[in-house]
Amino acid sequence: MEGLYLSDFRQEIGNRRTFAIISHPDAGKTTITEKFLLYGGAIQEAGMVKGKKNSRHAVSDWMEIEKQRGISVTSSVLQFRYGDKCINILDTPGHQDFSEDTYRTLMAADSAVMVIDASKGVEAQTRKLFKVCAMRGVPIFTFINKMDRDSRDPYELLEEIENELGIGTFAVNWPIGSGKEFKGVYDRMDEEVIAFEGADARHEAKATHLQFDSPELKALLSEMQYQTLADDMELLAGAGDAFDLDAVHHGKLSPVFFGSALTNFGVEPFLKKFLVMTPPPTARRADIGTIDPFEEKFSAFVFKIQANMNKAHRDRIAFMRICSGKFERGRDVWHVQGGKKIQLAQPQQLMAQDRSIVDEAYAGDIIGVFDPGIFSIGDTVCDPSRKCIFSGIPTFAPELFARVRQKDTLKRKQFVKGVEQIAQEGAIQIFQEPNSGMEEVIVGVVGQLQFEVLEYRLKNEYKVEIIREMLPYEHLRWIENVDAETFDYKALTLTSDTKVVQDFHGNYLLLFTSPWNISWALDHNEGLTLAEFSENT
Repeated sequence: MEGLYLSDFRQEIGNRRTFAIISHPDAGKTTITEKFLLYGGAIQEAGMVKGKKNSRHAVSDWMEIEKQRGISVTSSVLQFRYGDKCINILDTPGHQDFSEDTYRTLMAADSAVMVIDASKGVEAQTRKLFKVCAMRGVPIFTFINKMDRDSRDPYELLEEIENELGIGTFAVNWPIGSGKEFKGVYDRMDEEVIAFEGADARHEAKATHLQFDSPELKALLSEMQYQTLADDMELLAGAGDAFDLDAVHHGKLSPVFFGSALTNFGVEPFLKKFLVMTPPPTARRADIGTIDPFEEKFSAFVFKIQANMNKAHRDRIAFMRICSGKFERGRDVWHVQGGKKIQLAQPQQLMAQDRSIVDEAYAGDIIGVFDPGIFSIGDTVCDPSRKCIFSGIPTFAPELFARVRQKDTLKRKQFVKGVEQIAQEGAIQIFQEPNSGMEEVIVGVVGQLQFEVLEYRLKNEYKVEIIREMLPYEHLRWIENVDAETFDYKALTLTSDTKVVQDFHGNYLLLFTSPWNISWALDHNEGLTLAEFSENT
């Protein structure tokens, strides 16, 4: 029996695929997420992201501000099955101002799908996110989207990916035409043409599999298209990187697919191949060594906290990535940072707004648990008999700062609660001047939109209106190697436009208006060490 259980247990973990979808805003990331769900049978119709006011919204966009703007501002976690595979998709914010949430989400993924707009190629946000993947050696799969519009030359696009991102590419399939003439793709591995028809965005596309020399294909393509395809096949056979799965798994080679998420052309062939090529759950580093996903002892870490997902209930959900073993509802786990045994309350998996309580989950899965306010990003939970701490998730320095206070002084309690909860989610960072109260706080963000989201959420979720005053600071540094209890910040020699602040963990930081001020502080304070980001441990 034990042997049977173990083989089932290993199979369950081996069938998990957990990946993040990354892209520059508007490349079609949310649309492709929807289409995956459509092919997985999780939804019957895909809700197009943009469109008329009364049209359906994308499944993964649930916050009101997202619906208004047609962009994703929080990472969603979606689970569905396709064949024998259990798939966890981490849909990351599409807007550049929310890159920090994306960085953290990438920590929870085993691979990444990079969506590129065929008419624009590699854009700024793609470069940034790619760097984070490369830093961790995450396998990257590329989907070149919007082939149903006029696009750039496919060879040019591959060359740009290689030059810009410094990674090899292998075209798994090749487009036949583009724009209105986009007929399908040639699958290089199966050596067949997949022709698509039925450009209905809401339903699955009809795919016809044809041999290259078949009369049906010759009838479908113009003479010029057929000849171009023959030339491309010959050219590809003699050029470019050979396919090497090991190089893919180490983030050195990116398999490239062409298609159109909007018309469903090429989405399912991509999904099928991707699930074969992408790795099952990968091992994670901890203080006791490498944690293998197939180990029986349960372990997980918190990579995201989201408050008020359900308007009817004031709630906070902590999202955890299971790193090893099996999670069972009702079992005691050890919360390392809290130093005590707890039960994870209301464990659930999400399908956008729809939640279902889970009794069990395996390594690779993402679960959301009710958070009474005990969890922080980067926390570890594990089996009490095998304690470990996963490496901290970095906190990146914000670039914009503002002083924020509530308009109505009687609403201080709601203001403090709202600001703290939103900060714990990681969308904003809050700082205080030493020895000052919470009547006003300094808020640090990565981009302007985060201020707007903060105002919107405080007003709608906490019924607090705020006054925001922008500050001239552009750089933040953590003061390292100091004991917060005994540290005398007044003894520092600083320029008049440098400010000492504390984060809500009590750590001391410095706010600077220019890089020159940073150098000045280091030159005039012997032994002062400053860090650009903080590891949440």
